[in-house]
Amino acid sequence: MPDIKVIIPAFNEGDSIAKVVEEVPDFVSEVIVVNNDSTDNTLEKATNAGATVLTESQRGYGFACLKGMQYIEKQSKHPDIIVFIDGDYSDYPEEMEKVVAPILDENIDFVIGARKKELREPGSMTPQQVFGNWLATFLMWLFFRAKYTDLGPFRAIKYEKLRELQMKDKTYGWTVEMQLKALRKKLTYKEVPVRYKKRIGVSKVSGTVKGTIFAGVKILGWIFKYSLR
Repeated sequence: MPDIKVIIPAFNEGDSIAKVVEEVPDFVSEVIVVNNDSTDNTLEKATNAGATVLTESQRGYGFACLKGMQYIEKQSKHPDIIVFIDGDYSDYPEEMEKVVAPILDENIDFVIGARKKELREPGSMTPQQVFGNWLATFLMWLFFRAKYTDLGPFRAIKYEKLRELQMKDKTYGWTVEMQLKALRKKLTYKEVPVRYKKRIGVSKVSGTVKGTIFAGVKILGWIFKYSLR
């Protein structure tokens, strides 16, 4: 197997983070949890579950992901593949083998775990999430003829390709930035259907009006920014 590392951003995921870490497949060489200024026991739970735990005091999904990437960049040996998965236990970590398979078997650069309706637990995605995903992927098809159907956070990418993207977004636009830059860099990409269940705890994005609005503005901002280039 190639060297595969996992980055898990986590803000107040003390009730779920251990379950996620413990269910990551054994072929992963390192599970990196980025404790994003949590006020609960996320750090303790992730550490006890066997993860490498980093702390990022600046709150924001992108801040946490970038912290994980910076940590890996400083290592003497870089991995072949990076997998991103959320810490809320809404994804199924055991499906990681399915998500990385197109990279291993078909030499695909970038894979998204797509949360298909027929594989989603009822109520696992809010109406605003469903609509936001549809709108964002429709606009990416309209402007770029992209074949995305989801902005799912469960994703895998070749490490060197990830470095080429020069990711910058610090908050809610992280996933769509990666997908847009993958198009711009002409990376090969593929979606793999994955199951999705109700998260443990309340979403920090779709669970609040403020989070929903900020995420929507950020995502649409990235799309329109790239459409004007």
